[in-house]
Amino acid sequence: MAKATQKQVLGRGLSALLKDPNNDIKSATDKNADKVVGNIVELDLVAIEMNPFQPRSNFNDDALNELASSIRELGVIQPITVRKLDFNKYQLVSGERRFRASKLVGLETIPAYIRIANDQESLEMALVENIQRQDLDPIEIALSYQRLIDEIQLTQEKMSERVGKKRSTITNYLRLLRLDPIVQTGIRDGFLTMGHGRALVNIDEKDDQLSLYEKIITENLSVRDTEKAVKEYQNPTTKTKPSKASYNPKFVESSLNDFKNYLAVKVEAKASDKGKGKLVIPFNSKEEFERIKKLILGE
Repeated sequence: MAKATQKQVLGRGLSALLKDPNNDIKSATDKNADKVVGNIVELDLVAIEMNPFQPRSNFNDDALNELASSIRELGVIQPITVRKLDFNKYQLVSGERRFRASKLVGLETIPAYIRIANDQESLEMALVENIQRQDLDPIEIALSYQRLIDEIQLTQEKMSERVGKKRSTITNYLRLLRLDPIVQTGIRDGFLTMGHGRALVNIDEKDDQLSLYEKIITENLSVRDTEKAVKEYQNPTTKTKPSKASYNPKFVESSLNDFKNYLAVKVEAKASDKGKGKLVIPFNSKEEFERIKKLILGE
């Protein structure tokens, strides 16, 4: 408890330092920058603006209210991260849910780590931080990866190192962006899993994607069922090879009705042109077998 109190007092002291115009910190080399950057500082919520690079767009209201209740009781346990813009002005890098929940509770200040970063570094930090969250939907993650590629010019290999994910995992997420926007929305809303999306992306035509998407929803298809449907779409002419038709000699065909009438079952026969073959006599129970046996053996 003593350590927590000491850290809180330190944060308030640094906050006062940041509000002194004579000690304005604009770069990591400025006076007192080492006292502030990387330490926990109590910042006024009104001095912090939202991050325009924030890749997350959906915030669950119920989960946000639950977090607000927790903050009301225990305070903000994990500090947010901000970057310094100007004198007593900051921009949120990560921790938007904590920031929003703190405003809901009516807090005036929030503990924060201060970073000195340019726009590109801020975007990268925000994207990587969001990718590592557990509650993002697959499309949000895919969009974050794509932005790292487009705006930070990261290769998939470099991105793999930054976010600690296998390159194949990153590729699988990026492929989801090839899905029709309606299908992407279905994944974001939880109607489809990433597994469904990975199967559907193998269909190039968007109209066909949508047709199968509707089938998945209406028939509640599993991922395995979806994969099977995609294979059937890709190979529409593939059918089970029909067996070669067999034609029995005339003497066999003419006698089948005699067997049927005598045994009272449908007897099947297979025979070659040379007269070699076999008879198949079906039965459905032990009793029927005994009946047929007596007829054949004359018992």
